[in-house]
Amino acid sequence: MSSKLILIIEDEEDILELLEYTLQKEGYETIGFLKVDKNIQKILDEESVDLILMDRNLPQIEGTTFINQIRSEGYTNPVIYVSAKDKDEDIIQGFDCHGDDYITKPFNVKELCARVKAVIKRSSREVDVLKVKDIVYKSSNKKFYIEDIEMQLSHLEHNLLLEFIKNKDILLSRDYLLSTVWQDSLEKKEKTVNVAIKRLKTKIDPDGEKNYIRSIRGEGYIFC
Repeated sequence: MSSKLILIIEDEEDILELLEYTLQKEGYETIGFLKVDKNIQKILDEESVDLILMDRNLPQIEGTTFINQIRSEGYTNPVIYVSAKDKDEDIIQGFDCHGDDYITKPFNVKELCARVKAVIKRSSREVDVLKVKDIVYKSSNKKFYIEDIEMQLSHLEHNLLLEFIKNKDILLSRDYLLSTVWQDSLEKKEKTVNVAIKRLKTKIDPDGEKNYIRSIRGEGYIFC
């Protein structure tokens, strides 16, 4: 069995080094960052990350805000917050913001390893599968399938289809799709949405028989 991969985001270099050294001794692979940057998204897209260890007091963004952002984009990697924010309301907020566990600083390394092991073991037994009609989405590998055949989608098409599936039978305006799927892209134009959806339709329904995505003139789109 391959080693489990842990992504660590911690802005104090000595703590990051301690976490990496400790977890590597336990047989885990680690990738560490001192701040949130665009390379983290690349790691989440290209690697199978089994756990995120997330600090909260970061220089550019609060840890819970970052986790909320990636959750909205469809990433479901388990999260343990490791933070000096140790008040009851801080811990509750961490669990409310998709935390699978919460460890306060200073921490005991043996306890941290035990909690890491428990969360990875628990999450590895849970297969998160979304199914709408004959489209299946497996969050374990972030891939879509139709009749067990993997769909070859671009990152944008993947995010667009996931947004539709999560909002089945709900009218989504072009402005909503631009703000959630495109986010900070410079290509924030309604025509961009139309073209992307047309390309997505040709991939998931090349014969045009299933009518997964309906266009509502002047309003937006419905996945049904």
